[in-house]
Amino acid sequence: MLSRRELLRGALALAPVAGGAAWLASLPRWLEDTVAAQSLTIKDLLKTAPRARFWTTFALSGSDCLACHTPSNDISRAHAHDPKTVSCLLCAQRCAIKVGERGRCRARMNVDGELRSLVYGRPLAVHVDPIEKKPFYHFLPGSDAFSLGTAGCPLRCTFCQNWTLSQVSPEDNDTQYAAPDAIVNAARQNKSPIIAFTYNEPTVFTEYLLDIARDGRKQNLRSVLVSCGFMNEAPLAEMCQALDAIKIDLKGFSEDFYRKVSSAELKPVLRSIKQVARSKAHLELVNLMVPTLNDDKASVQGLVDWVAGELGPDVPIHFTRFHPDYQLLNLPPTPIATLEGARDAAMAKGIHYAYVGNVPDHPGNHTYCPKCGKIVIKRSGFFVDQLNLHKGACAFCGTRIAGVFS
Repeated sequence: MLSRRELLRGALALAPVAGGAAWLASLPRWLEDTVAAQSLTIKDLLKTAPRARFWTTFALSGSDCLACHTPSNDISRAHAHDPKTVSCLLCAQRCAIKVGERGRCRARMNVDGELRSLVYGRPLAVHVDPIEKKPFYHFLPGSDAFSLGTAGCPLRCTFCQNWTLSQVSPEDNDTQYAAPDAIVNAARQNKSPIIAFTYNEPTVFTEYLLDIARDGRKQNLRSVLVSCGFMNEAPLAEMCQALDAIKIDLKGFSEDFYRKVSSAELKPVLRSIKQVARSKAHLELVNLMVPTLNDDKASVQGLVDWVAGELGPDVPIHFTRFHPDYQLLNLPPTPIATLEGARDAAMAKGIHYAYVGNVPDHPGNHTYCPKCGKIVIKRSGFFVDQLNLHKGACAFCGTRIAGVFS
């Protein structure tokens, strides 16, 4: 059986990052070998599983049905409430969870009428990535991001590229408990200025995320979120205060696509995007273009029109190439011409920063000044080759470039 250290060593050998060897040598004890005869049990997880936040019961809500039900639900007729059934208010699935059961994310469990987080302090993946890999192109370009994720996700995307994390249960893998300060200290040891919550859907470990981000801010570390955007307003408001940047996957622009391909809804995602845009957190968007499913011209134009109309010209949007994975091995990679067409449509609508993603060394990877048209950030793969910026402005003509650069 591979230890976690051996697994990480192999991952670094396959995808080396700057300073990777030094980072591996400095790994804290909780990231070292975790050889065990079998996976964790629920009993093991519950020993360190704290009381979750963002949930209620009929009793806690003061008998207010709308605390658990949305106005669109039929609540006109009286019905019995199990006093120990909880309603999770974290994400837009709004799961009603009976004792001993979990929500769709698999990460939150009703333990005798109390919702507990099974993934708090239980990272399954920890790596150092370039911030451009998230992708963030307008947030501290060229920086390392100390990145982590747990098990679980409220969505069921058939094209998920991280399904070995997002579509598993916390007890399916051996993990050692890592307190928030251990994550912050590990990021500081690596000299990473950014902590990134990524890989699975970080909303499922919101409590852990918030504690790490707040501890990190005290140590002058920035925190970023890579999310599907399927959370409710209250938890997202706290995230926007604790985080410095948020990237949301706008997976398509039709309710039918979201329901069939992700088992979710579009409306809550659009609501989340607008909420982040109104906050102080830096925002970027990604649209993974899946052939035959969300790449038709009407859908792309609808998405572009919405972004331009609701968010304005300065929110970066990445049109990213799909590669066959998980349950969609039958589809081909996205034609590059499709990505280029989407980028052209965005720029024709007045969006200043539109990118072609997952196509290394494509000219659409670079950032261009919206006024003079010269390259202000030149990239090769996930790495920055040139940074022609001066105090956040184009070094050639002085036009301000949207983003966080210092």
